[in-house]
Order: sequence, then structure tokens, then C-alpha cells
Amino acid sequence: MNIQTETIFSWHDKLVKKEVSAVEILTLYKKRIEKLDKEIQAFLTLDFEHALQQAKNIDEQIKQKQEISLLAGLPVGVKDVLMTKGLRTTAGSKILDKYQAVYDATVVARLKDQGMVMVGKNNCDEFAMGSSTENSAFYPTKNPYDLTRVPGGSSGGSAAAVAASEVVYSLGTDTGGSIRQPAAFCGVVGLKPTYGLVSRYGLIAMASSLDCIGPFTKTVAESAAVLSIIAGHDANDATTQDKKIKNYHAELSANVKGLKVGLPQEYFIKGLDEKIKSIIMKLVRQLANQGAEIIDVSLPLTEYALPVYYIIMPAEVSSNLAKFDGLRFGSRGKEQKNLFAYYAHTRGQGFGAEVRRRILIGTYVLSAGYVDDYYLQAQKVRTKIYQDFTKIFTTVDVLLTPTTPTIPFKLGDKISDPLQMYLSDIYTVSANLAGLPGLSVPAGMVENLPVGVQLIGPRFSESTLFNIGLVIEELREPINQPNL
Repeated sequence: MNIQTETIFSWHDKLVKKEVSAVEILTLYKKRIEKLDKEIQAFLTLDFEHALQQAKNIDEQIKQKQEISLLAGLPVGVKDVLMTKGLRTTAGSKILDKYQAVYDATVVARLKDQGMVMVGKNNCDEFAMGSSTENSAFYPTKNPYDLTRVPGGSSGGSAAAVAASEVVYSLGTDTGGSIRQPAAFCGVVGLKPTYGLVSRYGLIAMASSLDCIGPFTKTVAESAAVLSIIAGHDANDATTQDKKIKNYHAELSANVKGLKVGLPQEYFIKGLDEKIKSIIMKLVRQLANQGAEIIDVSLPLTEYALPVYYIIMPAEVSSNLAKFDGLRFGSRGKEQKNLFAYYAHTRGQGFGAEVRRRILIGTYVLSAGYVDDYYLQAQKVRTKIYQDFTKIFTTVDVLLTPTTPTIPFKLGDKISDPLQMYLSDIYTVSANLAGLPGLSVPAGMVENLPVGVQLIGPRFSESTLFNIGLVIEELREPINQPNL
């Protein structure tokens, strides 16, 4: 069995027909993880003991002729910023090195109810702060297509695990592109849902008004299937929308005839790799041949998205990470002469350089004398950016852009230059600021490395994004599997 070509649907079909057992599926993925992950390092924590019990439970249900869900018995990876009861949850940080969550995040609980087999927690940038997974306090994850390159971030471990077929699908989080960018770098499908569609309860918050949880999968149809389970109102998260959730997979239709697709000119300017641009424009022409109406549009405030993001996000980071003081949970520092010195020592030792940098920036922009000039101004521009999108979506149904301006960069190339690292998110942060859904779909290969195309739609337009993504999968050139 070649697990690199298997999907949620093919595995489910085999399970139902009793061609394979859940324990056998887990064994295949366990062997692959043991073979590959010493190099890729997509996982921080593995838990095959509990995974085996979960797999046995599914096999017993099948034996008893009980109906199983589509996601039952399938090995899954979970980004290590999501709470998993009784299992180490570190957020990629030394300050939480030995922390064990006492409850499951809502998305984890919903997948457990569907019979998922969770094999472990995926590596990530510390507290989800980074674009390469090099900011993990433990070790960097490698790109399965080229072990000298980054997988993207901050959800690099989750993306790499799916690309390397170490799991069937995984969960990541997206605050400014942290699902879509690594999905593009690793040649998989990554979805950032509409803000409020998926509960954030049990997510170790980075920036609460920007964070979203979403899936990594091999195909668009699988992404739709996972979203159908994890989406929905949650009484524990007041930002979730109390509305009926669609069966996104059942609504899939590979048809773009009459659909208005906008090409924002600000996403196709200097800095975009010409080979990536060529692949994207070829797809655009193919969509036009399928009946889509291609319209050139402008989002004039796009140039302000990145600076606005890097004011609002650190401000929320400063607030959210204040609770990590070494007293209530996490690692404790050595005794100091007073409480302030203790806090300073614990946080100085427990947090990495990038986390400390963002806390300092956030504290500065929220401080008296600067909050009006920076934070409040940024919030005003954020509103204008949202209005920019709202206006555009009166004339087009969806926006199509590159996901990233470059191919995956080499490990170490940008880690010492934060500004260059931040530019990796230039095409993705706007959707987070506006609370819009974004889907990255593999578009082709450049220098034997995958690149992605991004679709952005109005709030709760995930079905439209999936339908276009399905067509793109049919039109594009084949995406090679990593040669592992």
C-alpha cells in the first residue's frame, strides 16, 4: 500500500470494506514516522500508546457492525498550541516544556468524537510566532521536499507531517498566514476559515482577534470534510457564530462558470518570483477557459496591511503572554530577591528571542503616550482594510493571488533578519485583519519545490473557495510527492 496516495476517503472506504484495520493503518504511519521524522522533525511529542487504543476502539466498532464516521481510525497530527488532555502541550516553548493540558481544545474534542487517532503534537514556532518553524525552542522542522529548506511557519510541523505522509491530515493555526504559507511551501492544501467559524477554545492564544484554527490536507475535498466537523458554535467561545454549519464536502461542485474572480494588482508587483507569477497566470487563463470571468481589481490599502499587523499582533501578544509568569503553570525560574525579579528571570529564561521581541514591541505600542499614535491608528486602518475588501466583494466573488512571493527559503537564510522573515506573510495577513477565509492550494512546482495559489472570499464563503480549489486541482500540472 502506498500511503502517499491515500486520502481520507480511500482509507475510509478500505476500513468499511474491511480491507484494512485501523490498527494496520496506524502501524503503517507509525513505521513511516519512525523512518522519516528523525530528519524532518515534524513532531514534538508522540503518543502511539493512546493512538493504538483509539485504533482498537474503531476496529471493535467495525467488528460490531456499527457505522463509523468518515474521519474514524485515521492518524492525525495536532499543532502543539492546541490543548490535548493528559498530553504534553508546549506551544513550542521552553516555558511550557513539561506542561500537560487538563482539557481538550474544542476542535480536538470534536475530532475525538469522530474517532480520530491522534499520533502526536506537531512542532511549531514558539507560541506560533514565526514563518519558518525555526523559532521552535526545541528544533527546526525541515521541508520534506528539500531538507535544507524551511517548511514555513508557524504551523510548519503540521504542514510537513501531511506532506511527508506521516499523518492523513493535521490541524494548524493561522494568525497572519501560518496555515496558508506552510501549506504552499509543503505542497498541501491549507485552510484559514472565517474568523468565528471554528472555536478557539483550548488554543494557547497568540493574538486573539486574529487567530484561526484550520486543517492541512492532501486535497481540497478532504479539507472540506474536516471543516464540516470542526466548524460550529461553541458556548466556550463567544466569538463563534451561532449558525447552521454546512456539509462542505457534500456541497462540492467543480464548476466556476460565471464566477467572478478578482486579481488584485497589489499582489502581482515587484518582489513576486516571476516563475510563481507565471504558474498563477497560467491557472488564471485556464479558469477563464472554464467559464470564470477574470477581473482586474485594486486593494489600495494592501501596502499598509503588514505594518498594521505588526502593531496589532504584538499588542495582543503582550497581553496574552502576560499570564506566563512561572507561578500558575509552566517552568519555574530560580528564587530571586523579589517577585518582579522572579518574573523577569522566569520569562527571560523561558521565552525565546522572537517572543521577547514581540512582547517588547507590543508593550511599547500600548504604553501611555504611544497607544494613540500606534495601536489606535492601526485599528482604524484595520477597519479601512476590511472596508476595502467589502467593497471589492460587491464586484467579484473571490480574489485569487499567490500564497507566497517566493519558493521555500533555506534554513538559516532569514532567521537573523526579522523584517525579511515578516515579509513572508505579505500576501496572507490581510485576510486575518479582515476576518476573511483563505485557502491555499498547490499550484505547481518551481525548481522541484511546490508553490501555492491563494483564494480569499467574503466571510463564510468557504464553499465557494472549495469549489474553485477543486477546479484548480484538476487544471494544474501534477504536484510531485516528496522523494523520501
